[in-house]
Amino acid sequence: MNQLSDRLNRLSPSATLAMSQKSAELKAQGIDIINLSVGEPDFNTPDHIKEAAKKAVDDNYSRYSPVPGYPALRQAIVDKLKRENGLDYTPAQIVCSNGAKQSVCNTLMALVNPGDEVIIPAPYWVSYPQMVKLAEGEPVVIETGIEQDFKVTPAQLEAAITPKTRVLILCSPSNPTGSVYSQAELAALAEVLLRHERIIVLSDEIYEHINYVGSHASIASCPGMKDRTVVVNGVSKAYAMTGWRIGFIAAPEWIAKGCNKLQGQYTSGPCSVSQVAATDAFAGDQTCVEQMRQAFERRKTLIVKLAKEIPGFEVNEPHGAFYLFPKCSYYFGKRDGERVINDSTDFAMYLLEVGHVATVAGAAFGAPEYFRMSYATSDENIVEAFRRMKEVLARLK
Repeated sequence: MNQLSDRLNRLSPSATLAMSQKSAELKAQGIDIINLSVGEPDFNTPDHIKEAAKKAVDDNYSRYSPVPGYPALRQAIVDKLKRENGLDYTPAQIVCSNGAKQSVCNTLMALVNPGDEVIIPAPYWVSYPQMVKLAEGEPVVIETGIEQDFKVTPAQLEAAITPKTRVLILCSPSNPTGSVYSQAELAALAEVLLRHERIIVLSDEIYEHINYVGSHASIASCPGMKDRTVVVNGVSKAYAMTGWRIGFIAAPEWIAKGCNKLQGQYTSGPCSVSQVAATDAFAGDQTCVEQMRQAFERRKTLIVKLAKEIPGFEVNEPHGAFYLFPKCSYYFGKRDGERVINDSTDFAMYLLEVGHVATVAGAAFGAPEYFRMSYATSDENIVEAFRRMKEVLARLK
C-alpha cells in the first residue's frame, strides 16, 4: 500500500543537498565543520535590491502575477539579453520561474517524450539526469576528463547523436568544473548541431557573470542557433539571491508558450516580491556583480594554489563559477587504520567525518574519480579547510 510512484522511485536524491544536510547535522552536534559543499554565494543580497523588495511589500505586490512573470521583469530580462549578450528577444519569449532549476525542468518536461534521448556531458550538475528521467527521457552521458578541460568535443557530440536525440544540455560556466566554453568552441559544436534539425540546446548560463576570461559566450549567439536554443539564467549566483527563487528561460516562442502552459498548471507565477527585486537586479547598478566576481576570482587563485600543494591531486584551472573539481583517485585503495577509501564517496565522507570539511563526491556529477569543492566562502575558511585536508590525507597509506 505504501508505494511511491515509479516516476519517483527512478529518481536519486540530490547529493549536494544530502552532503549539506549531513554537515549541518554534525554542526548541530557541536563539531566545527567547514562547508565547501554548497553552491551558494556567501555574500548578502545587495542593499539596493533589498530596498526594491521592501518597497514592493509596501506597494502591495502581494497578489498573483502573470504566470510567466510581470511584464516589467520580462522587459528587464529582454533588455539585459540585448545589452550584455547581443541577443534579441521579445517579452513573449521569456518565462520566469521559481529559480533556474525550475526553468531547466520546465524545458525538459515541455520538450522530451518517453524514450527521447538527452545528451549530457559529464561532469554534469547533479539534477540534469534526474530531470530527464522525470520527463521519461533517457540520459546519454558523454564523459569528458581533466585532460580536455572537462569540455565536450564536436567529435564526441557527433558520435553521441542518434535519431532519438532531442536535447543537448550545455552548462557554461560549468557546475561542477568551472570550465568555460569559448565562442569558437561553441561555434564548432553548433556546426554539428545544425546538421541535426530535431535537437534543441538547453544552455544553462546561471554562472554567466562569475567568469574569469573577460566575456561570456552563449551558443544562442552562433549563426542559426537562436531558434534552436533555450537560454536558462537567473539572479541566484550573480546577485547572491539564491533564496529569492527567480530564474528564467529565453526561448523560441513555441517553447516559451509550452513552458507557460506547464507552469500555469503546477506553480503559476513566481513570488511577486522576488520578481520586483529581480527587476531591480537586472535593470539597476551592476557594480555589485563585478565586486563579487573579483572576490571569487581571488579565492579561485587561492584554492588552486592550495590544491596543487596536496600530494596526488590533479587540478585544472577553472575559468568561471566558484568550484574546483580535483581528481582524487590517487587515494583510492589507501587506508587510515581500518578505514579504506574505495571511491570518491568514501573520500568525501573521510574528509567530512575525520577532517571536518564538507565536499561532494564526484560520482554524483558523473565523474567518480573526482570531487567538488565550492570556494564560495571566506579566504580564512579556504586556508583552514586545506590545512585540515592536508593533515588527514597524510594519514592515508
